[in-house]
Amino acid sequence: MINPITIDINSIILFSNLRDNALLRTLTKMLRLLTLEQDEAPQLALRLARSWATFSAAIASFGVNTPSFYHALAFLTLTDDNQFTHIAETGAELPDSLVALAKTDLSRLGRIAVYDLVALGVQVARRLRDAGFEQAACSVETEACALNDAGIDHACNSVFPDHGDWGVCLPAFVQYLRANGAGQVGLYHAFRWTGALTPVRKPDPVRLAHLSGYEDQRSVVVANTLRFLEGRSVNNLLLYGDRGTGKSATVKAICNEYADRGLRLLEVPKQSLSALSAILETVGSRAMRFIIFIDDLSFDTIDDFFTSLKMLLEGNIEARPANVVIYATSNRRHLVKERLADRPTTAQAAFEIRAFDTMQEQYSLADRFGLTVVYTSPSQDEYLSIAEHIATQRGLLLPETSAADRDTFRQNALRWERWFNGLSPRTAVQYVDWLAGSASFPWESVNP
Repeated sequence: MINPITIDINSIILFSNLRDNALLRTLTKMLRLLTLEQDEAPQLALRLARSWATFSAAIASFGVNTPSFYHALAFLTLTDDNQFTHIAETGAELPDSLVALAKTDLSRLGRIAVYDLVALGVQVARRLRDAGFEQAACSVETEACALNDAGIDHACNSVFPDHGDWGVCLPAFVQYLRANGAGQVGLYHAFRWTGALTPVRKPDPVRLAHLSGYEDQRSVVVANTLRFLEGRSVNNLLLYGDRGTGKSATVKAICNEYADRGLRLLEVPKQSLSALSAILETVGSRAMRFIIFIDDLSFDTIDDFFTSLKMLLEGNIEARPANVVIYATSNRRHLVKERLADRPTTAQAAFEIRAFDTMQEQYSLADRFGLTVVYTSPSQDEYLSIAEHIATQRGLLLPETSAADRDTFRQNALRWERWFNGLSPRTAVQYVDWLAGSASFPWESVNP
């Protein structure tokens, strides 16, 4: 006899992606195996044992404190990408037909989520015992009881409460999608382009409060970003300046700060710039707002990557979507390596009508960024202030720290920058990192 849950799984329409997930795929396989005759009991038991192991691993892979089948399926449903979730994300009116299909699918998924794994475990264990595998049968029964626990967390708790009829949860689900986004865009706020939108599961947690110095520069980036979130006209940004001055940290901190307002960061490596059309097609229809982040941008020559970015910034027949803005960082003001040969001499200019074209082409890319924010190396006092700010945040400098100890901290900070990377916020971070992990310094082990 076919299990009703098998019918529910195979009847899913809008959320059909879930059928291909190991969770429902292996559940379907186990239910089918349990309908087979036991003419070859050992072989059937082995297939059931493998399916159960895959099923259990799929549940455990969600990494919650108390993994359960209910939580796993609720999580998959909440983060599925499909036609319904995408329209709901945008806030557009949902067609009645789509709402009806979604409600039916959710009801099916709710019934599947509360399927009695204890009963399933008993059936699997019985087949294993019939084949002589008593120890394996006991393990399955124990695991089934644990995985049947319907404890749920994360956003699942507010969208899909602990009952079987998820169809009545449709309004709450739509509200969640409009506030957070659909699929992985609703779950993560930082991504890399790897030929597809790939989430960064553990992004750099830096926040604006962690940064010190460069307040004027950051205020420009923050103001532009807030305009972007408010739907007003904005400029693409080029953050240019000396190495280690916090250009990349500024962009990451801003995206962390405003992720709950629908801001998403998409880091695109230079070698992927030729795929900008595909990138825009992927994110341009989403309700979330994306900063396309190109870190450490520079070119040795005017190549296809240079041309692709130039066309996106200005000059392409395809307009940049309103929910996309470009932030780039670079240590080069004009982005392209300049050679003396590219600068025409007076003699060359006498024979070439457009002798400066190469140089002007190099400059044209940087000029297409609406705003250029300059980060220069800090002064000694600024460097020390940044180091003290970081050390205070980490609890290494306290209000009661004596003046003598503060002076020692500053002297060591200055010696650190002379030994290593010079005056910069990055050097200050590296100094405090060392101080947090060691009571001694490299120069203390050097013979005088």
